[in-house]
Amino acid sequence: MLPYSKSFARCFDVLIIGSGGAGLSLALKLAGHGTQVAVLSKFALTAGSTYYAQGGISAVFDAEDSIESHIEDTLDAGAGLCNPEIVRLTVTHGKSSIEWLRQQGVAFTEDVTPTGEKILHLNREGGHSHRRIVHTADATGKAVSLSLIERAQEHENIHLFEHHNVVELITGNADNNIGKKIIGAYVLDSQQQTVKTFTAKVVVLATGGASKVYLYSTNPQSATGDGIALAWRAGCRVSNMEFMQFHPTCLFHPKAQSFLISEAVRGEGGKLILPDGSPFMHNFDPRAELAPRDIVARAIDHEIKKRGIDCVYLDISHKSEEFILKHFPTIHKKCLKFGIDITKQPIPVVPSAHYTCGGVLTDSYARTDIGNLYAIGEVASTGLHGANRMASNSLLECLVFADRASQDILAKLDSIPFPPSVPDWDDSQVSDSDEEVVVSHNWDELRHFMWDYVGIVRTDKRLSRAMSRVELLKQEINEYYRYFRVTSDLLELRNLVIVAELIIRCAMQRKESRGLHYTLDYPDTDNSKPPQNTILIP
Repeated sequence: MLPYSKSFARCFDVLIIGSGGAGLSLALKLAGHGTQVAVLSKFALTAGSTYYAQGGISAVFDAEDSIESHIEDTLDAGAGLCNPEIVRLTVTHGKSSIEWLRQQGVAFTEDVTPTGEKILHLNREGGHSHRRIVHTADATGKAVSLSLIERAQEHENIHLFEHHNVVELITGNADNNIGKKIIGAYVLDSQQQTVKTFTAKVVVLATGGASKVYLYSTNPQSATGDGIALAWRAGCRVSNMEFMQFHPTCLFHPKAQSFLISEAVRGEGGKLILPDGSPFMHNFDPRAELAPRDIVARAIDHEIKKRGIDCVYLDISHKSEEFILKHFPTIHKKCLKFGIDITKQPIPVVPSAHYTCGGVLTDSYARTDIGNLYAIGEVASTGLHGANRMASNSLLECLVFADRASQDILAKLDSIPFPPSVPDWDDSQVSDSDEEVVVSHNWDELRHFMWDYVGIVRTDKRLSRAMSRVELLKQEINEYYRYFRVTSDLLELRNLVIVAELIIRCAMQRKESRGLHYTLDYPDTDNSKPPQNTILIP
């Protein structure tokens, strides 16, 4: 029987903050061993980035492919900053991760061989030298998310809390009085508008990335860098936040709400063209459309700015209608909604913020600087992605590090005492806000100047301007936070402004162009010394 905390329900063995691929995978791996697990979801269970992931999961299945080739491609994309041991660890577990998902009920797209054998259909995406992307048509994330949610809902040891947004982590002194350990979290139930106290032996951040810090993003509304900001305020180091990945091809339409056009479209022969129909990627990289994302995004950004055009186009219409409908049913249906028939017309596209390659610094078991606090998935900086994530390595990272964290947690959970009772959240000195416009205005201002000054191409002057604005916004937001009751929007804004500052600080420290960080003041990569990660200490 678990002890009850005085303020809310009970103390759990493990509290997982985030309900995407990483969080739910970990919950299922722990719950099977009798562990009582609480999973918090900021919005609905399907509101995270996993659900919207189109492409797939990279794993070596092709007889002509190899683990060594996957490692080499990942290291090449990471531009010298990947941790080779972490890359090998992750890639080696590709096949077993896919098999585990199949056991959870995920149905991946298959081909039938001439002999009648069913095999996984493999896509190829930018940066990969072979076909190694396991997928469910063009809605892999949705298939993974729904299967994991269904398994979690069935499990008696997993307790799911939707519309629960973390206000702050609760820490105490470590047992040896050296450093901190995690105790739990204060959490806003945004439907009841009350702050609850959750306590746990172990807390895991699985909150996803921070791409909503930018005006244009392929990410859902939930991607506001919550876990990174929570960990930073609690005292964890953060690494490589300058490496924000911009997806090259986001549907350009005023009503499309940043709908992503999967990398697999280029992998299957889609061509990037200018408004007059002429291709241009061969001018930037010999791999053309199959170059890594940072190169493709910068090429599109260059052409748009140089020519003063709104967008470029991605054309797959030379493929048969049957092929397109089989491989890209979701994209076809979505584009058709906006009057674009991709079997006959090219798709208007622009780059958009897509993935956070840096994050909370962790080791190979997902442990952070704070005792019993872990971070998995996009919130973490594991060393896998380096200066640029290679396509479809991210869902793989979620699965592998959920497994690694589960091993470490299960090995020591029995030896961790239940945390002491903690005080309830005190909001007796604050009032309801009568100025919500402040939150919405600051939100808009932040995302606009981050896009303009800290986007695909940077300069020292732009970064300095952005930092000046961040400092002013931080003051306003902190003052607002002190005087008014918390809301979900305010919590997201408070986290976003911290993430913005971390991105800018990391970008200011890197006096070179490398991977996703491109600056006009230092356009070359500095090869005079070994490449260094950017690490910020609170």
